[in-house]
Amino acid sequence: MGTVCCGTNKKVLTKGNYAIANASVIAGCDCYFGYPITPQSEIGEFMSGKMQELKRAYVSAESELAAINMVLGACSTGAKAMTSSSSCAVALMQEALSYATADELPVVLVSVMRGGPGLGNIYPSQGDYFQSTKGGGNGDYKLIVLAPSTVQECVDLTYKAFYLAHKYKNPTVLLADGLLGQMMEPVEFGEYPYPKIDNSDWALTGAKGRDGRVIRSYAPLADNQCKFLDKLYAKYKAIEDNETEWEEINTEDADIILVSFGSTSRNVKTAMKKLREKGIKAGFFRPITLFPFPSKRLAELSEKVKKFITVEVNMGQMVNDVRLAVNGTCPVELINKGVGAPPSADEIVSRIEVL
Repeated sequence: MGTVCCGTNKKVLTKGNYAIANASVIAGCDCYFGYPITPQSEIGEFMSGKMQELKRAYVSAESELAAINMVLGACSTGAKAMTSSSSCAVALMQEALSYATADELPVVLVSVMRGGPGLGNIYPSQGDYFQSTKGGGNGDYKLIVLAPSTVQECVDLTYKAFYLAHKYKNPTVLLADGLLGQMMEPVEFGEYPYPKIDNSDWALTGAKGRDGRVIRSYAPLADNQCKFLDKLYAKYKAIEDNETEWEEINTEDADIILVSFGSTSRNVKTAMKKLREKGIKAGFFRPITLFPFPSKRLAELSEKVKKFITVEVNMGQMVNDVRLAVNGTCPVELINKGVGAPPSADEIVSRIEVL
C-alpha cells in the first residue's frame, strides 16, 4: 500500500489511486468519507489506515449519498474534507454538489471514471466529461475540474484541488480514469506547495465569541437569488481569468492540432511526434483545467491552423467544447473509442492520414 513520502525529492513507484490518497494526506485532508467502487477503491483502502494512524477522521459511509453529504457537513466547519468515487456512483452525488456550490463549500471530489452509461463496466473511460464539466445537479453552477495525465500529475493536481477548493470556496473535482488510477509510475511527493487559506470569516465553529452564522442555499426572493447568481458567476470569471491551465507543444507552425485530456494524451503526444516524422505539421494541446476550459487559447490557435482533431475515450464530449471555442473558424474532427484502453499512437496516426 505504501507510505506517505513528505518533504523529500525521492521518487517512489506507486499506483495512481495511492498517489492521490498520499497527496491528499500531505495536503492536510482532515476528513475522508467514502464508499468503495472499482476502479478507485484503493483510495479508500489507503485512507482507512492512514487517516486513523494520523488521528484524522475516516468514515466508510453506508452509501455514496451519505459520503458526499458528510463531506458537506465537514466542509461547513472549514475542514479539508474529501470523498472519492466513480461514474455511476458520482451520479448519485449530483444533488449534493449543486448544494455545495450554492453553499460555497470547499468540497474535494476525486472521480475515477469507468465505462457507462448506467452500471457499465470497470474498464477505463472518459465518459464523465459531461458529468463533471456540465453537472447533473439543478441550477446554474460550475465545478472546478482538474484532469491529470500522469501519476505525478495525480499528486500535483490533488494538491491543487485542495488549494483551489478553499481559495474559491467551490467544489473541485479531480477527474482521472480507471487506467490512470491503476497505472504505476515513479512520483515525487514533496511538501504541500500552497499557502494556508484563512476561513475564519465564514466557517461554522460554534459561534465562540462572535455572532452566529448560517450557511444556506435558499434565497426566498427572486431578486436575492439573481444577486447571488451574479456573485457566483463573478467568482467563476475570476477562476477563468486566474486558474485556466493547459499544455501545448509544437503549435507555432502546426497545420493540425491534436486535442486530448487525461491519460489519453500520452498516446496522442506520441502520435504527434510520429506525424512530425512523416512530414505532417502536427501540434498538441491538452486542457489541464476542464473547467475553466481554455477556450480563449483555442480560439487564438484556430486563426492559424487548418484543423483541430480531438481524441477521446468516449463517444465525443470534449469535442463540443473545442467546437464552441473555435466557433467555426476551422474544422474540428473526432477520433474516439467508446471505452477501454485509448487508441494507440499508430492507430491515431493512421486515422489522421485518412482524414
